[in-house]
Amino acid sequence: MRTYLEKMAVAPYTGAGKEIKPKTVIAALGPQMLNVARTHCDGAHPYFSSPTHTKMARTILGPDKMLCVEQKVILEGDATKARQLARAVAQVYINLPNYRNNWLRMGLTEADLSGGGSDKFIDATFAWGSIEAIRQRVQEHFEAGASHVCVQPVNPNGQFGDLDWKVLEKLALVARALWPCFAERAQRMRTAMRKLDRIER
Repeated sequence: MRTYLEKMAVAPYTGAGKEIKPKTVIAALGPQMLNVARTHCDGAHPYFSSPTHTKMARTILGPDKMLCVEQKVILEGDATKARQLARAVAQVYINLPNYRNNWLRMGLTEADLSGGGSDKFIDATFAWGSIEAIRQRVQEHFEAGASHVCVQPVNPNGQFGDLDWKVLEKLALVARALWPCFAERAQRMRTAMRKLDRIER
């Protein structure tokens, strides 16, 4: 990975906005890859983790690197239904060694990762409940050292990959004062998706 990044750093870039050097951010979960992000990149993008992991990642990266964490969210107040939706999503990842190793580093156990995932596992890696509960989880990431939080909404309709615009719109409303950039980016993304939808039709 280090060799790849070193070669990529000196490769010609001819994309849009080429007068500005693009940032390099890599997917990283464990300490070794986070160290690579610290020494060879502008930052890291941990996926499917928690504020506890965010704090650890920030310690490794240092104060100046980008830390763009992902947080899955479910706008559902019923614990049974929310966890059921979460477990359906988690099944895609729960047997992958890189994620399992990271969850174990976060303090979870093999028992937490069996049988579809314990409530402790689900509650550590998913933010579910009211908009305020989701906002609080996002804020926990920022307080742990995140520079960006990538919100991935799980749709209560159970369709994997079907964006839940409702939670994004509600979160944008409450986020304006705390995270001004969130509302702007959410609107830009929705506009882009509408344009793409018209093209596909």
